[in-house]
Amino acid sequence: MSKNKNAEILDLLPPGSFAKLKNQPNDLPPFQVINCKGGRCLVRQQSWGKYVHWEVDHHRLKSA
Repeated sequence: MSKNKNAEILDLLPPGSFAKLKNQPNDLPPFQVINCKGGRCLVRQQSWGKYVHWEVDHHRLKSA
């Protein structure tokens, strides 16, 4: 994947936005994006609390 393509993907997932995993079940709410850096994004569910997050490859996410 080219560097420009990575930049385009990361620009679509700014902090505070919401994203879904590819193939995410419909009954699971979108994840809130904390930040993205180096091809990885920190995301969380609002019900998880402020300090619980999950690190996901950005290519597994799509804008909600």
